[in-house]
Amino acid sequence: MARDGSVVPADPQAMAVVKKKTQTLRSWILFDATGQGSLLDVDKYAIMHRVQIHARDLRILDPLLSYPSTILGREKAIVLNLEHIKAIITAEEVLLRDPTDENVIPVVEELQRRLPQLSAGLQHQGDGKEYLGGQHDAEAAEEDESPFEFRALEVALEAICSFLAARTTELEMAAYPALDELTSKISSRNLDRVRKLKSAMTRLTARVQKVRDELEQLLDDDDDMADLYLSRKAGSASPVSGSGAGNWFAASPTIGSKISRASRASLATVRLDENDVEELEMLLEAYFSEIDHTLNKLTTLREYIDDTEDYINIQLDNHRNQLIQLELFLSSGTVCLSFYSLAAAIFGMNIPYTWNDNHGYMFKWVVIVSGAFSAFMFLMITAYARKKGLVGS
Repeated sequence: MARDGSVVPADPQAMAVVKKKTQTLRSWILFDATGQGSLLDVDKYAIMHRVQIHARDLRILDPLLSYPSTILGREKAIVLNLEHIKAIITAEEVLLRDPTDENVIPVVEELQRRLPQLSAGLQHQGDGKEYLGGQHDAEAAEEDESPFEFRALEVALEAICSFLAARTTELEMAAYPALDELTSKISSRNLDRVRKLKSAMTRLTARVQKVRDELEQLLDDDDDMADLYLSRKAGSASPVSGSGAGNWFAASPTIGSKISRASRASLATVRLDENDVEELEMLLEAYFSEIDHTLNKLTTLREYIDDTEDYINIQLDNHRNQLIQLELFLSSGTVCLSFYSLAAAIFGMNIPYTWNDNHGYMFKWVVIVSGAFSAFMFLMITAYARKKGLVGS
């Protein structure tokens, strides 16, 4: 601002530089249809402009915010948030967040291996060269001819299912021996160990349950599955020839079952239907079964923990009953001795009384009657305790 009060306009280039410095750059890795990867350090606005998604969708991938596992279908992209796998899938490329993370590195390697598989097979067919095993590779490429976004989605689903299954196996290997040791010896150390394992199992079960619920929600809604067909939406924007429709329906499910050539030929004659989600449904059902199997293993482990807790409670109840039995016998003995104390107190009084003269046998009869009454009371108390189940038979 000048001295006379006028406003001095700011330099737009300087403001752009300052704004760029204040923005946080994130590390991404970009894979194209040939499986070639390139590292990118860009801000969120560049990502939003590149894949054309809103800020609220990109916020789901922010590791600083706690968002559950989600698979969202947008107009030109699939926003994928599955535990540590945070990716944006388009019809031609994949953007993967934090590629240097130790849990993300296997996903990066699998994308490099799986994405160019179709392109390599088609390239050999285009060259027209005969080589050993070339026919089998062409058939394999034809069977795996699925849209690019589905191959990338399959890699992510396979990675997260394998990751959760591995964590479940590790938990089982640690939990079952700890539970068996606890049943053999109840101690504070074993109880604390099982408590920590149970807490870890609860957290892992919640993570697996969320992935399963997300897949189940997709399978129950055909419209949500149709939103994931990015190649179809991109193709519907331009004129589609008859051969293009045939190539689209030549695709077969990537996992679960293989469609025969006759089935693919019959599918090629069908018109392009935007509501046809059979291919994606088969893909999701396969991994839904796998994640459901992992959840069943955790459920079985929880039931085993509950059974162990019931067994521990039974053991503690047994020890408690033994203590009650000991206390009952001690109380019975105390009652029996109290009669002898009563007799001794009566005969030990310093009060002159005439009935004690020339009656020395009276003390003996008192002792005998007191002993018999004490034994009778002891037997009655024991019988009552056995009837109530407080002591063993």
